[in-house]
Formats: sequence, structure tokens, C-alpha cells
Amino acid sequence: MNIGLPKEVKDNEYRVGMVPAGVHALVEEGHKVWIQKKAGEGSGFKDSEYSGAGGTLVETADEVFDRSELIVKVKEPVAEEYPRLKAGQIVFSYLHLAPLPDLTQLLLDKNVVGVAYETIPDPHGTLPLLTPMSEIAGRMSVIVGSYYLQKPRGGRGVLLGGVPGARPATVAIVGAGTVGLNAAKMAMGLGAHVRILDIDLDRLRHLDDLFFGKIETVLSNAYTIAETVASAELVIGAVLIPGANAPKLVTRKMVAAMYPGAVIVDVAVDQGGCVETTHPTSHSDPVYMEEGVLHYCVTNMPGAMPRTSTIALTNATFPYVKKIARLGLKGAIKENRLLKDGVNTFDGYVTCAPVAESQQRPYADLDQLL
Repeated sequence: MNIGLPKEVKDNEYRVGMVPAGVHALVEEGHKVWIQKKAGEGSGFKDSEYSGAGGTLVETADEVFDRSELIVKVKEPVAEEYPRLKAGQIVFSYLHLAPLPDLTQLLLDKNVVGVAYETIPDPHGTLPLLTPMSEIAGRMSVIVGSYYLQKPRGGRGVLLGGVPGARPATVAIVGAGTVGLNAAKMAMGLGAHVRILDIDLDRLRHLDDLFFGKIETVLSNAYTIAETVASAELVIGAVLIPGANAPKLVTRKMVAAMYPGAVIVDVAVDQGGCVETTHPTSHSDPVYMEEGVLHYCVTNMPGAMPRTSTIALTNATFPYVKKIARLGLKGAIKENRLLKDGVNTFDGYVTCAPVAESQQRPYADLDQLL
């Protein structure tokens, strides 16, 4: 198979879809890997490492897309990449299509097969290709939240851990999944008072045991969310419904009741955000003020830590790349039925039910199309 590795072009996105070791493994199996020059530079991987692994370097992204049946990316295609996509091509990447109807329509119009990292489950029902980036984003959320709590950055001027005689800040985490767990680890480690909300009592029991009761667990409902958010200096949105738009659990009214200069980091913004006042931002322009509260809503947070992120991501994604290259998509799905859930668009149809529901589009069962 011809496999393409373009350079990411989203704002300040320095990750890359494959490391040189992956290229070497594919070439050893007889595949051809086309790599845009400097694709790995932001993550610290030199062109010479890719060519030494057997990959073929080309100057432009146009060449990569034109020659490749399978495109391996990190982030969803953006406008400048739209003309490069072609019928029957497989794009294997984070797609987050639910809040992106224009991209969804383009993939349908061009008959592009969109396979999304974030909707592929494992036998335990977790999302193994999303997990490593959720771990990084969860940990980063506390770091960036603490940074923007500084007064010169527009924040309330509160140190997360406090000092003797001055209380620590309260960090409210909405959602106790992978992002929430990792945010709690970081916040507790910095000495903050941590309150984490979720609708799953068993999950809250697990976190209570994990942290030896040192964080406060709260059963999530509209009342407890409002109460918890109002008393927090830092709120982290960590809600995920796989493939679908995140529910707006934190309302504008709740935001308006927060401390002036408090900070919201909405990690769920990739899926539309779980805070009513959030909208996507970029690393170039990451924050804005709404209702007196500073909002950080960058859609590719792990892109700021590209070396760690690329290695963690490709550890998870490469076995799937290798299987698709060896067996083709249909063969790979036949061998691993769970891969079916990753196929969001196929042959001009939306084949991911949460995406179809979020955008009010017809849904097609992939089994009927294969």
C-alpha cells in the first residue's frame, strides 16, 4: 500500500502521525511510505531519520496526498487540505466530526473514508487511541489553568497550592474519565483542593479509593455543578460522549456566578465543549474573557508538547496503521471488528451514529456497505 505522512498545518500543531520506527516497519513489509519534508521536525524527528528508515521524502503535501491510498495524520483536515483529498482515500486521524458539518460534508462529497482515532474502542469499552492524548490534555489543563490564574495573564491571582495561612485554590473538574483523572492527579499534586463531578457513582468510588479520599467526589447534576463551579478558581471541562457533541453542562448563568478572574479550561472543546460560553481557540490566540472569566479552549492542546504527544500517540495508533496497510480496510475490520466503530464516513455515507445524530444526517450501517 502507498501510505502518506503529511506535515500538520493546523495552528501550532507540531505533532506528526508516524515516527521513523513505524516507517521502517511498514517498508520492511513491502509498503511505500511518502513523507513530506520536515513533517517530523516539530516533534524532533529529522528528515534523515525518515529516509534512513526507508521512507521517500517529497517536497509538498500535494505530492503526499496524490500518491497515497492511506493518509496518516494527527488532526482533522483543514481548509487548505480539502482540495488534496480524493475519492476512495483513507484518512486515519483524529476527526472530531460532530461539531464540524462542513468537513463531514466534504468527506461525503469526495467519497473519502474517514477513520477517526477517537471512536475506536477496545474490548473493555475504552478508547485506546484517544487515551494517550486525553492523559496529556488532562495534565496540561492544570498547568495552563495555573498559568492563566496569574494576575498579569488576566486571572484572579491565586496560587493553586496556596501557602501557610492562605488557602489553596479550588479546582472543579467536570467529568471523571481519562482527562478528569489526569487533571485531578496534577491538581492534587500541586496542593489544590480538588472537586470532581461525574454521573457514574462507581467511577466516583474508584477515584475516592485511588486518591485515598484526598479529593472530593460529587455526583453530577445541574444543582451540584452550579454549586461547585461557583466556588472554584479553576474549572476543567472533561466530558466526553464518544463521537457526539459534548453536552453543555456548565451554563452561561453558572459562568457568570464564578469569581472574577477565574479560569475555565474546556478540554471537551474538540467535541464542541461542555461549557456554554466556550468556543474553539488556537495556540496563537488561546484565551478570551467571557462573563469576567478567562476561557482557554485550544482544540489541539497536546500539540504544544509534541515530542511526548507524538510518541504516546503513535504507540497507540501504529498497530492499526500496520493492519490496514497489510489487509486493507475491509480485511482489517474483518480481523478486528472494533475497528468498524472508527469508520465515520464511507462511500458517501455517515457510518458513525453519534456523528449522524449530532448533525441530523442519515446514518448508514457500515456492514451494509462493505
